[in-house]
Formats: sequence, C-alpha cells, structure tokens
Amino acid sequence: MTATMTLTTGRTGSSRPVRPARSRVSAGGVTKAIGLALWLVITLFPLYWIVLTSFKSPQTVNRFPIDYWPSQPSVQNYAKLFEDANFGVFLANSATVSLLAGATSTLIALLSSYVISRFEFRGKGAVLIAFLLTQMIPAFIALGPLYTMMTDLGLVDNRFGLILVYVAVCIPFSTVMLRGFFENVPDALEESAMIDGCSRLGALFRILVPVMTPGIIAAFIFNFVNCWNELFLSVVLMQSEENRTVPAALNGFISTFNVDWGSMSAAAVLTILPTMVLFAVASRWIVAGLTAGSVKE
Repeated sequence: MTATMTLTTGRTGSSRPVRPARSRVSAGGVTKAIGLALWLVITLFPLYWIVLTSFKSPQTVNRFPIDYWPSQPSVQNYAKLFEDANFGVFLANSATVSLLAGATSTLIALLSSYVISRFEFRGKGAVLIAFLLTQMIPAFIALGPLYTMMTDLGLVDNRFGLILVYVAVCIPFSTVMLRGFFENVPDALEESAMIDGCSRLGALFRILVPVMTPGIIAAFIFNFVNCWNELFLSVVLMQSEENRTVPAALNGFISTFNVDWGSMSAAAVLTILPTMVLFAVASRWIVAGLTAGSVKE
C-alpha cells in the first residue's frame, strides 16, 4: 500500500508535502471545558441525589456512611405516597389548576398584547410599566389583602378561586412576552385578510395565531410551569386535603421535629417529571418562540 500526500509548489519551484493542520489545545479551552464539566456536575448532582433518595428504603435514608448507590433499591416511598398520602389527588389538582390557568391566561394575554401592539391609546406606556412592575413585587406581600378579598368572595379553599388568582398573576408577564411577537409580525398580513372580508378577530385567529404558534406555546408553557410550582398562594388559599396542590403537599412532609426525606424525594421526582417531559416535547417551539420576538424586521 502506498501513501499519498498533497504537494505544493513554492516560488522556487520545489515541492513540499502539506501536513494537515493540528487542532491547538489552548489553556483557555481547557479551563472552559473544566468549568463546564464542574457546572454540569453541580447542576445534575442535586437531581441525582433526589432520585437516589427516593429509591432508598426508610431505614437507609439517614444511614451513615452514605450510600451513593442503593444496594437494595426500593419503591416503598412511591407506594407510600399513593397509599397513605393520597398523592394522586394532589397531582390531579395541580394538573387541573395549571392547565386551566395556563390556557386562560395565555388566551387573555394574546388579546391584550394584540391591542397593545396594534393600537395607540392614552396610558399605553403606563399600562406596560405597571405590567413590568408587578413582576418585581414578591407574591407574599399581597397574601394578606388577597386572602381577605378571597374570603369575602367565598373562594378560599376553592380550586376555581385559585385558578382566578393564577390567571391574574400570569397575565402581565404573558402580555409583555406576546407583545414582542406581535410587533415582529407585519401589519400587512392582517390588513390583507381584512380587505378580503375577515373581521379583526377573524384576522387575528386565522392569520396571526398560526404565525405566532411558537410564541403562544412558549407563553403557555411558562404559565403552566409557574402555576405548577407555585407554593405561597396554594398553601394560603387551599386548606382542605382534597383541594391541595403538589407544592402544598410537598410542604406537608416537613413537620416540627422530623422530615420524611424518602417520601419527599419521591414526590419531588413525580413533580419534576411532567415539566421535564413538557419541555422535552415542546423544546423546539420554546426556542423558536423565545427568539421569534427578539428582532424586529
């Protein structure tokens, strides 16, 4: 077998072989790789530890020396959740509340962001500033007045009341988010549809909504995750066992003198899984939605 190599001719007419360029390993590249590896370990280790603890038996959760891999994996913690803690009801409550609140707030935000992006009216800037300011106020500051108002309306310990509160909380962020997407869509699309006989709402839902599908999906997912993970409002407004959501149920595993780490870890795994699956399935729409409104052409 004969080896071939490429020859080049210089100014003197002599030929010399061209050697393939070698990739250079710089100190900065090595430092960056080590830093990313450490960041990955620090990020994934808590998730690994939660999953590991959930498969330990109650007798081995607090055992020392620590087991970094269970010698006898057990699903006892998961069975305990559904047999003793009634965790299936909590999952159903969270799914119902999060889906309805996420869909309703996304629909309302779609209409409000369309009005803000397409019409000029007095106080438009103040409305946008108010929406942004609401994102800077911690939720627990409004718990007292909110609880009083919900008590007067008879909506305490009521899933419908919790959905209303979540919708009100999610609308400002979703409106600001979707407004950027509307401003990236040319006015000529809806104007041509209205010339052809569409009403304004018809042009919105028939022409603009299909174009903005990635942004709408991204807004819905953010609303769903915010409602799914919310704790303070759920703990304050939901008092009975049959109306509690998952975050409130997780809080219930902490008592004055003890923490049920095994059951809490199993519940945390079941709580994380739906959001992980949702982000994995809709990742391309999320990325497209987040970048669609970033540049105005």
